[in-house]
Amino acid sequence: MSQRALDYLEQHRDEALKQLGDFLKIESISSIPAHKGDVRRAAEWLAERLKEAGLENVKVMETAGHPVVYGDWLHAENAPTVLIYGHYDVQPVDPLDLWETPPFEPTIRDGKIYARGASDDKGQVFMHVKVLEAVLKSEGALPVNVKVIFEGEEEIGSPNLDPFVESHQDLLAADVLLVSDTSLLEKGKPAVVYGLRGLCGMQIDIKGANTDLHSGGFGGAVQNAIHALVSLLATMHDEEGRVTIEGFYDKVQPLSEEELATCAALSDDEKLKKQLGVNELFGEPGYPTLARIWGRPTLEINGIWGGYQGEGVKTVLPNEAHAKITCRLVPDQDPQEISELIQRHIEKHLPPGVTVNTTLFDQGKPFLTAYDHPAIQAAGRALETAYGVPTTYTRMGGSIPIVETFNRVLNLPAVLMGFGLEDENIHAPNEHFHLENFDKGMVALVHYLYELKNAL
Repeated sequence: MSQRALDYLEQHRDEALKQLGDFLKIESISSIPAHKGDVRRAAEWLAERLKEAGLENVKVMETAGHPVVYGDWLHAENAPTVLIYGHYDVQPVDPLDLWETPPFEPTIRDGKIYARGASDDKGQVFMHVKVLEAVLKSEGALPVNVKVIFEGEEEIGSPNLDPFVESHQDLLAADVLLVSDTSLLEKGKPAVVYGLRGLCGMQIDIKGANTDLHSGGFGGAVQNAIHALVSLLATMHDEEGRVTIEGFYDKVQPLSEEELATCAALSDDEKLKKQLGVNELFGEPGYPTLARIWGRPTLEINGIWGGYQGEGVKTVLPNEAHAKITCRLVPDQDPQEISELIQRHIEKHLPPGVTVNTTLFDQGKPFLTAYDHPAIQAAGRALETAYGVPTTYTRMGGSIPIVETFNRVLNLPAVLMGFGLEDENIHAPNEHFHLENFDKGMVALVHYLYELKNAL
């Protein structure tokens, strides 16, 4: 471990926060074409900071969409190579009126920095840049070899990163993947994530008559598209929350007894109900709450619309209705197979008098690394040193599809060592990042570079 690197971070903290603020000012919203130039500007800004940190071979590399930022430092003989992944693109900011301060004017208050991307994922990406700088400037060398790859399309499903990884396998070859895009278990309680759920999404479009119809003239004789849609959606779950798609659970890898015990010990239903403002939790019976979130699959209706939605009443039979659904998947479910099972279910249960069309959206495979892997255990030790409490090893309910790609294509075990908190409003107004974790997280990352040298 390098005390000099830790001293460097402390001495240059104000400069680091100013640079983070500059980074957060860039409106790198990958989903909005009007911000294409901003996304590139963020990539170029990040590349300059990597060069200043002391990395070599830094370049902004083109894809069919937004660019990838790459850099490396490869002078540690007989030492492992870590590939650090993150993303510099951010979500849109709507609804703008709910932000207490403008989303791209970073503001520090109550020990937190508020801005879009502060936690997801610019703040966490920037921590890696400053840690590499601190070690290189204070020691002149890193204890391990390092490659970094930062993308600009994670928030739109990383459509061009899979082919980029496939075509740059030699460039990205490493011994372990390090990602900081996850959360602590809770404030002051660090966690290493060893499993992620996958993702499968689609839109369902129901079409009835060739136009909206007067409910007095046609009600009772013609199918109402909204009725048909809600009837169809209701066939996808039973009353207790189980998914009723035939074959949906066939390939689900069961949670181990140890994992179930951990989930039971960590689940605090009363605290969660209070946090969410609900009087009851709901989900697949027979599992602790965190087991349902981390290690069981779901099918969720994310949006539904159709018919008249203005003021007052309009007495029509809507001829169209639409819904968006997503599934969170677990090992060993395949998103393509699950989408086909859902489509067969839709065809089998489609009410009479309507037609249906389905459009597939994001897909990502689930991922799991053995939590006793030396690289994961090294991360746990580094976090424990920084936070002064034992590290918890968990799965995560969300998805980072590219992690599975790195594992499948490059055979990399993944260490998901994040520093966000679940209540930091990522993807929502007033996103923020606790500066306590900005500071302690960088301490943990310095320790991890040195722990990793001896772990692999």
